[in-house]
Amino acid sequence: MKRVNILDCTLRDGGYLIDSQFGNTAIKGIIRGLTDSGVDVIECGFLKDEPHQNGTTVFNHASDLRSYLPEDRKQASYVCLADYSRYSIDKLEPFDGTSIDGVRACFFKDERYQVMDFCRSIVEKGYKLYVQPVDILGYTDAELLELLSMVNELEPYAFSIVDTFGSLYKEDLQRVFYLIHHNLCASAKIGFHSHNNLQMSFALSQEFIEMTQGLRHVVVDTSMAGMGRGAGNTNTELVMQYMNRKYNSGYDINGLLDLIDNYIDGFQNRYEWGYSIPYFLAGSYSAHVNNISYLSTKAGIASRDINYLLNRLDAADRKRYDYDLLEKIYMEYLGAICDDKAQIASLKKQLAGRDILMLLPGHSIVSHKEAIDSYCQEKQPIVISVNLLSHDYPINYAYFSNKNRYQYWKSATHFAEYKKIVTSNVTTDSTPDQMVVDFTRLVKCGWEQLDNSGILLLRLLDLLEVKSIAIAGFDGYSHSISSQNYVQKDMEKLRNTLNAEEANQDIRSMLEDYMNTRNLNCPISFITPSLFEEIV
Repeated sequence: MKRVNILDCTLRDGGYLIDSQFGNTAIKGIIRGLTDSGVDVIECGFLKDEPHQNGTTVFNHASDLRSYLPEDRKQASYVCLADYSRYSIDKLEPFDGTSIDGVRACFFKDERYQVMDFCRSIVEKGYKLYVQPVDILGYTDAELLELLSMVNELEPYAFSIVDTFGSLYKEDLQRVFYLIHHNLCASAKIGFHSHNNLQMSFALSQEFIEMTQGLRHVVVDTSMAGMGRGAGNTNTELVMQYMNRKYNSGYDINGLLDLIDNYIDGFQNRYEWGYSIPYFLAGSYSAHVNNISYLSTKAGIASRDINYLLNRLDAADRKRYDYDLLEKIYMEYLGAICDDKAQIASLKKQLAGRDILMLLPGHSIVSHKEAIDSYCQEKQPIVISVNLLSHDYPINYAYFSNKNRYQYWKSATHFAEYKKIVTSNVTTDSTPDQMVVDFTRLVKCGWEQLDNSGILLLRLLDLLEVKSIAIAGFDGYSHSISSQNYVQKDMEKLRNTLNAEEANQDIRSMLEDYMNTRNLNCPISFITPSLFEEIV
């Protein structure tokens, strides 16, 4: 028995691109050609609760496939994928050797308890059971162990590592494989189904083959020319060539290349798949490709815009495709874009060559007020407060990039006393005492705290050629109930109090990024205690 099986899923995964409309000639030709080229397992399409239409790879019964399969099966095994939520398993007739011999049961994490009866029925009907849990990275270790315990009772033919969103890295694959290997029944194969969002699919398939040597029989999912929705899949031809070169596996690579020339090239001329920057972003955020497809249709949208919008979705929303939600955050984002060339020029004229004191609302500006006063007397800096108004300090500009803080202070009687610098996500209303700066100019993605006001102001100052920057009140967060994070108790954010360590790590990472990428080499110092002092 081969230790490594190639499973070609072109007729199923490639079907997403063309609504499974391959045509009878192509379906029969592809199945026969894959069989002749030595492919071990051929996924012929979907089992769904809809009547089979001639020329499609969507089937309602196993018997629908008989006319598509070759008389001489050689060494090949034939399977279909059945999505738990889209197929009534009672429609699957008992195995009789004349059609498919395996069913791949696909399900979402929240369906894992209900799907066990579905899987049990596949086994009882005599088919090889392939267990295909969607988004393996979406499981905690405890949840995955629980799933394996339930699956082991069914003694499946295979259990797959499914990288639904193309977001696996080498260390993720290693961790998940060894967890599964040590807890899956010994008779089961382990499969690997990857997507090429991060240009890692073929490399990870090689890693998977090598790391499983002597441990497990495995199944590697591939598709011809990588055909599949979005960034596509691991290429069958690449894995075949690798297996021939490394293990003398005897696959007929020329026969496969003929299939690609005769069938797949025609689809590739009409449909688009493969690595791209938008799909890289989808992989980076473990986001459903439909989110990318929707955003990419927007006129004039740039990759950095998609990066920002995905960053604003929470982890659960990224894995779905809620078009109403996407439209909402997209329109909010459009409202934050403004032409600020005149405002930047004006600020540079006023602040270039000056010492700057950033006055943030951390509690240390109360406990260390003397140090702040001393610094102001000595340096006579331009004082820019951050989301804060106070007569206790000689504030020259009030900076706001937090909409809630801006609205809070707007009702204060002394609001009109201050010149203000406001980012465009807060308001786009320019007045003689209020300069609006493009929010999208300052924001960078990749962090939960990406809109941290202190970091955004540092990036703004980087554009203005200031002489030096001193920082007060940039304390960091404490989760202690007795601690006071802000100068005023009513400014406390429950989110950051409960998740203080994560918030601090995020800010630390952003500050390190700022220090490594800033254009300005002016000195930066803290004049009140901060968790981030060592970074500058």
